[in-house]
Amino acid sequence: MRAPLLAPGYVGGVQLIAYAGRRLLGDTARLDLLRSCSTNVDNLDAGRWATLATSALLVEEPMELPYALLLLAVLGFAEYAYGAWWTAGVFVLGHVGATLLVYGGLRANHASPATRSAVDVGPSYGFYAVLGALTSALPRGPVRGAVRAALLALAVRPLLRPGRTFTDAGHCAALGLGLGVAAAVDYRSVRNR
Repeated sequence: MRAPLLAPGYVGGVQLIAYAGRRLLGDTARLDLLRSCSTNVDNLDAGRWATLATSALLVEEPMELPYALLLLAVLGFAEYAYGAWWTAGVFVLGHVGATLLVYGGLRANHASPATRSAVDVGPSYGFYAVLGALTSALPRGPVRGAVRAALLALAVRPLLRPGRTFTDAGHCAALGLGLGVAAAVDYRSVRNR
């Protein structure tokens, strides 16, 4: 197996773009850039589907070191264990799938103008999907089931509190998509025995 290259390149690139944006752009220009690349309801309603890609490359602020390292560890391990294409595919599934599910929910519930134009960027949906999918790498049996249940509980918990946001729903949806990938991997490995 080869050392991961995609994960460090992606995480480093997102951080570099965030630092460059802070350094080179004023607050207004940076906010305009984030809004134009956001997968918010207004952009998607206007047919700006390219935001499904651009939003994964930007963060509102440079990522804090613990989160950046966790993102790097999860994506790097997935790339090491399953390959770059698999990792990228699951990341895109989580990012795009959860975004579209949240978009549909916000449209159906007639989101407020502030929510419709909110900045919605970052790698978190993809991260949650890859994290969920990686549970297929755990030993079969109670450990795998317990980790999956714990991840689901952690993802659902924010939805049960007052002040929840649409990104809380997106994280839960992305984790669910990742766990669906894990179930497919589990099924395929049992079937190929």
